Amino acid sequence: MNKIRVILELVKFEHTLFALPFAYLGAWLAAAGPPSPKVGLLILAAMVGARTAAMAFNRIVDARIDALNPRTAGRPLPSGRLSLITAWTICLLAGAGFFWASGTLNPLALILSPLALGVVLGYSYTKRFTAASHLILGLALAIAPLGGWIAVRGELNGLPLFLGAGVLFWVAGFDVLYACQDEAFDRRYGLHSIPARWGAPLAFRVAGFFHFLAFLLFALVGRLADLGGFYFVGLLLVFIFLFLEHLIISPQDLSRLQTAFFSLNGAVSNVLFLATWLEFRGGRLLIGQY
Repeated sequence: MNKIRVILELVKFEHTLFALPFAYLGAWLAAAGPPSPKVGLLILAAMVGARTAAMAFNRIVDARIDALNPRTAGRPLPSGRLSLITAWTICLLAGAGFFWASGTLNPLALILSPLALGVVLGYSYTKRFTAASHLILGLALAIAPLGGWIAVRGELNGLPLFLGAGVLFWVAGFDVLYACQDEAFDRRYGLHSIPARWGAPLAFRVAGFFHFLAFLLFALVGRLADLGGFYFVGLLLVFIFLFLEHLIISPQDLSRLQTAFFSLNGAVSNVLFLATWLEFRGGRLLIGQY
């Protein structure tokens, strides 16, 4: 049981809840209602596989850097609580599970699966050469709603691209805020981030701009899909969560960063999916034209 706890800590399994609701939101929009149980389970398998592979790979690639950073030195690999062999085994098995789920869904999902996995794995190297790493992480999670749509339709067009763009800027915004706690460390060791390049005060403004773009894109999705009151009430809650996130932390006080990151950000995806589910529950949506 202790080994299992360490493995779950390695891949931050609970963070899957950030992206999974958006994967299902993409699937709900594609199906104009809930997808079949089989498709729903395969989406879950694909999401867990891709994210587990990505997190294990990230921890492997960053093990040496994590050992130097007091904030991350206690992670399973630098602390020696888990071996590299175990981490690589988890990464490879999770990646294989992702390919299996994608191939079982439809041909397009299988064709695009290497590209998707390449993006989510490749992110791990980006802090070594670009401050745009926050946007690349956003792109990695933006694959979730696109994948949900493809899982149902077997094609990609229109509506899910706007939803994916909203997820991209939502993730990039909170990743910029999260990187503020490593501003000094990143500068010292030549790692790239917006806080390390421009400082925390400007980074907070950039994060706010990203979150404003995300809100506008989520609103556009609701408009294009002809979603009604439930969705836009949920979107109002999302706006409040994002506003509170920027209210409770500041460049001078990051003490409540964990609350902003885990509680408020986790609520964004879940509330938006719940609001969309309530819209479909009313049986009003016909969006086959997308």
